Amino acid sequence: MNKVYFVGAGPGDPQMLTLQGAAALEKATIVYLPLPYDETFAELLQGKQILIPFDYDFAELLSLLEMQLESSAVAFLIPGDLTFYSPFQGLINHFAERAEVIAGVGIANAASAKLKRTLDLPSVCDRALILSPKTLGNKEDAPKLEDFAAPGASLLIYMNNLPLEELVTKLRNGYGKDVPIALLHKLGLPGEKIIEATLDSIVAACDGFDYFYLDDPSKKPALTFLIVGETLQAEVDGGWWDYRRETMWKQRKVAEGR
Repeated sequence: MNKVYFVGAGPGDPQMLTLQGAAALEKATIVYLPLPYDETFAELLQGKQILIPFDYDFAELLSLLEMQLESSAVAFLIPGDLTFYSPFQGLINHFAERAEVIAGVGIANAASAKLKRTLDLPSVCDRALILSPKTLGNKEDAPKLEDFAAPGASLLIYMNNLPLEELVTKLRNGYGKDVPIALLHKLGLPGEKIIEATLDSIVAACDGFDYFYLDDPSKKPALTFLIVGETLQAEVDGGWWDYRRETMWKQRKVAEGR
């Protein structure tokens, strides 16, 4: 039975593809992907038929896939993975046992690694929240962005659809103070840009460039991710390490008789 592989491709850097994902790509003769993955993954895609999934409506895509599966395995290269904000769930539900989902390196993980920062840090940030202004506040009584922006919270913001000045105002009102923010644009792709600033300085740091493509008539995805919170600039000494060593690691060592 030929399968449809949904391969988490990370932000777009082929070096972030897992070994399992690479093996699935090797099996498939047809690969669906978003641009510019045809360029960034070119070496792994040689000899394969490349298609853009969003060129088809859902029914057309299902029909085409059913036909293709009669003779070959098919793969989808998916930005990040299927954990958040993915449009591929309907396809996976349809193909059921014929679908295999392969986890990828999500943008939050890649961003954390690029910034060399943990997103929750004892006594600094005790929670990391994933959200999108685009999907918040759709109902009258729904929570707003400001409700989540609070001291001690790291916010991981996907798919921002607000002008930067408006976004910063909402965040500033929620936090009630100036806190660090990192803007990661096209992470892992050509044209990568990372801006580290604070809520009070990020607008000036962007120098008028619209990293969210809000005024772009093509409506192309911005591929811009934001992290906000005190942990981005927190000073860390060895206290937490020693605390964990005394209360966890040493006790575990004794319990194991080592």
